[in-house]
Amino acid sequence: MNEFTFEQISESLKKGENLEQSFSVSITAKMMERFLAITGDENPMHIDAEYAKQNGFKDSLVYGLLTTSFYSTLAGVYLPGKHCLLQEVSAQFTKPVFVGDTLTVRGEVVEVNDTFKRIAIKARIVNQHGHTVNRATIKAGVLK
Repeated sequence: MNEFTFEQISESLKKGENLEQSFSVSITAKMMERFLAITGDENPMHIDAEYAKQNGFKDSLVYGLLTTSFYSTLAGVYLPGKHCLLQEVSAQFTKPVFVGDTLTVRGEVVEVNDTFKRIAIKARIVNQHGHTVNRATIKAGVLK
């Protein structure tokens, strides 16, 4: 787990250094089962492959908010990490995700707010084919 402080992030940005972090994750059927159990979202696009195929997809769709949830990992573990207080995630779903896809989650600090000790992170999730499946702006307080 990273432990970037607000001062470290601010100084990096002032020097023109890119403060960027990334990690990869493979989507499993077990993740989908757990998400369903937690949320109760029984939409057939996510749990019925035949229904999804009838609607033009190759298989059931992974829950969009399951993929978006990895932005919590990006901020809370990687950027800034331990000192993060996640405040806002504004995400766009750009392509479907399927079980078995390997996703790379990337984020870069693009702004610091000295008054509120808050950072803005430009983030995206890319699949194993290099296609962006999700874009987001993340705002997080940095406690130290």
